[in-house]
Amino acid sequence: MVQVLSSRVLVRPADPERSRAFYGGTLGLEIYREFGTGPERGTVYFLGGGFLEVSGRSDGPPGRTLQLWLQVADVAAAHEALVAGGVEMLRPPVREPWGLIEMWVADPDGHRLVLVEVPADHPLRYRP
Repeated sequence: MVQVLSSRVLVRPADPERSRAFYGGTLGLEIYREFGTGPERGTVYFLGGGFLEVSGRSDGPPGRTLQLWLQVADVAAAHEALVAGGVEMLRPPVREPWGLIEMWVADPDGHRLVLVEVPADHPLRYRP
């Protein structure tokens, strides 16, 4: 049996500084820890109950099999802030048939992020 004590998603960006500016500045994620030095240093951000590590470098395009799901309190406010920040908007906020409000954006390397709001009347918020 594997006992997972902690986890994180690793992102290997083409331009680490640009990605740190996006995740730490544009999205406003708080830093959990940093390691190493120089432009190749690693930065680990809080992601609610998990972590996102931006470290190393990639020369290839992002795969379409990795997508980040980020729950936010107010997706409309996030949409407004990200549009103002010049973030590539893949799809504006839409209430899905399953009741969540979802919006899709891309990070500087093209990784897809879904920002999700759980409305007050959604079953994830309460147990009837």
